[in-house]
Amino acid sequence: MATILQIETATQVCSVAISLNGETIALKEETAQNIHAARSTLFIEDVMKTAKLKYADLDAVAVSKGPGSYTGLRIGVSTAKGLCFALDKPLIGINTLQMMANGFLIKHPNYGGLICPMIDARRMEVFTSVYDNKLQEIEAVNAKIVDEKSFILELEEHSITFIGDGSAKCAPVLTHYNAHFSEGNYNSAAYMSALAYRAFQQKDFEDVAYFEPFYLKDFVFTTPKRKLL
Repeated sequence: MATILQIETATQVCSVAISLNGETIALKEETAQNIHAARSTLFIEDVMKTAKLKYADLDAVAVSKGPGSYTGLRIGVSTAKGLCFALDKPLIGINTLQMMANGFLIKHPNYGGLICPMIDARRMEVFTSVYDNKLQEIEAVNAKIVDEKSFILELEEHSITFIGDGSAKCAPVLTHYNAHFSEGNYNSAAYMSALAYRAFQQKDFEDVAYFEPFYLKDFVFTTPKRKLL
């Protein structure tokens, strides 16, 4: 048996869940800007109470490792690492885009096309990858500037459903008849459950001391145009 605490903070969604043997038994989440630091630890307390668990009952902690928001990922990973250090529990890192694709397949179990999760970066850029309906990676994780030629070869041969907070801004340029878009929250810690359990069974754990989020791109600091008084 494996009881796993799961944390997702890669986007504006702050989501925490607990799973038992790959099934979600408690979930708390909210979507808003800049809430992760204030909400994540409160949500952890809430799901622990809902599941009627003590921290010693946990077998592992899983965290969405990116790509995604620089700040959000740092908060989620720091929280997960802190718990693992304190509780002496293993850490599991879950690819955020794979988690999103898994969420889509959970909601659409008979889907036969490809899934393209997208996380909004800046302007027309997204963090993305492509998966088939068996959750096998067809296109590796990358940062892509989307235009009318993006995914054209894949769309000629496959139906692709684009998901995530980066997909809406791409809809006006991805007009191929095989391009489809699915709204909804796929950045949920609930969609980590089966992936985290499989990693636990395979003992696919991260080094707690050295584990860092998968940012994909370096964080860029900007200088204010006006001097602050």
